[in-house]
Order: sequence, then C-alpha cells, then structure tokens
Amino acid sequence: MQKLIVVFLALFFCFAAVSAAADEYERGADGEIEVPFIEPVWRQEGDGGAASDDEPAQEDVPLPAALTSGIVTYGEDGSIFITITACGDVTIGRNVKSSGKSIFQKELEKQNNDINFIFRNVRGIFENDSLTIVNFEGVLAENYSIPSRKQNNDFLFLAPVSYASVLPDNGVEMAAIENNHIGDFGEAGTQSTRDALDQAGVLWADSTHAASYEIAGIRVILFAYQTLNQPYTSDELAVMVREEIARVREDYDLVVVYYHWGDELDYTPKDNQVKLGRATVDAGADLVLGSHSHRINPIECYQGKYIVYSLANCSFAGNNKPSDMYTFIFQNRFRFKNGKILQSSFRIIPCRISSRRDYNDFAITPLTEQTNIDTVINTMKQAGKKLTYAVESYPLDWE
Repeated sequence: MQKLIVVFLALFFCFAAVSAAADEYERGADGEIEVPFIEPVWRQEGDGGAASDDEPAQEDVPLPAALTSGIVTYGEDGSIFITITACGDVTIGRNVKSSGKSIFQKELEKQNNDINFIFRNVRGIFENDSLTIVNFEGVLAENYSIPSRKQNNDFLFLAPVSYASVLPDNGVEMAAIENNHIGDFGEAGTQSTRDALDQAGVLWADSTHAASYEIAGIRVILFAYQTLNQPYTSDELAVMVREEIARVREDYDLVVVYYHWGDELDYTPKDNQVKLGRATVDAGADLVLGSHSHRINPIECYQGKYIVYSLANCSFAGNNKPSDMYTFIFQNRFRFKNGKILQSSFRIIPCRISSRRDYNDFAITPLTEQTNIDTVINTMKQAGKKLTYAVESYPLDWE
C-alpha cells in the first residue's frame, strides 16, 4: 500500500512539474543566472503572501522627487533639455494556446478591471518626461485566425483593442511593434494592432513605418526593426538602416532605433548585436534601444551615444512567476541648442516587473531597497565586462 502511495505521489508531482513547464514562457535556459526574488516595495518581510479575495488593491508607490523632472527644461543660454524614457516588452492580454481564464485576466479582475493597474507605479515617470517609448509585443484584435506557420507555436498573445488605451492614459507616446509576436495572427492581426494604436493616439514604428514626434521644436523619429527569422543578415540590415537614417537625418534632430534582437534569457548581447548596434550609431542614430531577451543587458557608450542592448520586460503577461523579475527604466537626457545636441547623459530606474515578490502581478514597480538596486546594477556591470565601450557606472540620478 505504501508503495502505491509513493508511486501516486511521484506521478502527481511529475504531472504538476510538466504542467508548470508548459505554462513557462521563459524556458530552456541552460546556465541561466539565478537572481533571488526581491521584497515588494511597500510590504514588510513576511507579508508577501498571495492576495485574498478581500485584500485591498495595492497602493500607489510615491515616487521620489528626483524622478519627476518636467517635460521640457530651458537653460539660461537658450538651450533645451528633453528626456526620453525607454522601457522593454509590454505583453498584455492572453495566450490563445492556453485554455481557461488567462493569468492576466485573473489579475485584471483583482484590480477592478482597470487596465491602468500595470503602470500605476510608473505613471509619474512616464508623464513627467518629454517622450516615453515601449516595445509593445502582442496583437490588439477582437477576432483572429492563426496562420499555418504559427500553428505549432506555444505562445500567441492577443488583447482586446480597448487595451491600447493603457499606453496614452499613462504617458506612453510611442510604441515599437516590430517583434516576433506582432505576426502571431497574420497580417490581419498586425493591421488591427496598428489601427488600434492609431485610434488610441499612440505613435508606432515597425520595419515599414517610422514614428515621428515633435516637442519644443525638437523633431524626433523612431525606427523599429527585428533580427529574428528574417531573410536578411545583420550586416544587410545594417545597410538598410544606414540608408533609412541617411534619408531622414537632415529632417530630424534626434534619431532613435529600437531593435528586437538577441536570444531569450541572455544577459549579454551577441556579437552580431554589438556589431549592429555600433553600426547604427555610425549611421547617425542618437540612441539605440533593444529588447527580446526578457533579461537586463549592459549599456554601451559608443561615439558618445548610448546602446541599450536589452530593456528586459516592462509589463509581462507571459509568466506569473518568472525566475528573474528584475528590470529597469532607461532615461536619456539631451541638451539641444540651435537644433544640435550639445550634451547627452543617462540614468536608470531599477525596477521589478511586479509590485509583489510572491508572483508577477504585471505592475512594474521601482525598487527602493538598496540591496535590490545594487543587484540590478551589479548584474549589468558584470554582463558588460567583455564590452569595449560598456559604461563605467549606472547613475540613478542626473550627473
């Protein structure tokens, strides 16, 4: 009888492990860096249990004064300071390949069906800069069909068209949508996403369409590309990007390029990413951003321009308990005079992709505990040791 019980328990736990693996978006991580879970920013030790049905919604985290800097600042010499904020993957909604109510829908219901909960703790950052850019990774559509080339994919992300409002309602003006999930539901899904963003007033960029923005007379353009499953090499893409930048360089004061590149779970960029990133700066880009690995990567300062190899996750509904929930918000402040960049500096805001430590509730939240902040910074420093132009420090405020 005891043997039967042991066998039953073994089979049960084996099945549970397989089921958990099936729900794991970030898997297959040989040699993955282990990063401990962090404390939630407003909870004390021992108060991180799962929320009960009658537990009040989490309170907004008050932002330190240093994080709010105003949209535009004017210098005494007539120069203009603008701040660009950049974040990683925003993946919301459901995975249509999973049955039952999605983990995102369950959390949304806990939050009184207010989609804005995902940005509740960073809204002040997004609203008090000059321009906020994210990578929106998924499809906004009411109806869908799965193309044959996607039939065997385990993860196909879909959200209602109405969810597009979460971006402008929280200070996000631009979205890069060139990534490996924008085509999950074919061209119809891609076009529906473009239309939804247009209707919400969000500027978007993909490989066929650049997004432009003007603030205080400073003209900004965003290009977006991906290197995943493409018919061209990174070298060929570098030529394409150089030609695109050359075509518009005289018409814009600030050129930003957002790449979806690299391998999932990598903390360091591949050689082809480094080569492409630097080539993009050589082509005339003022800022290069990256995403896809779901992990933070180091930053380079090449020719006086920043290359942010991976911004990791921002709000990520692909996993309710990923092994690493650290991320950061990147801010680049430019000083302009007579349409020319005189100075460029950056800072990071270390975050967790959740307001809780026991599971991912999709609400990106700035870290306050110094040990957790240090973990983010040290991870980036360690990962950048092999990069020739890696930045020496990761300031938390403007230098």
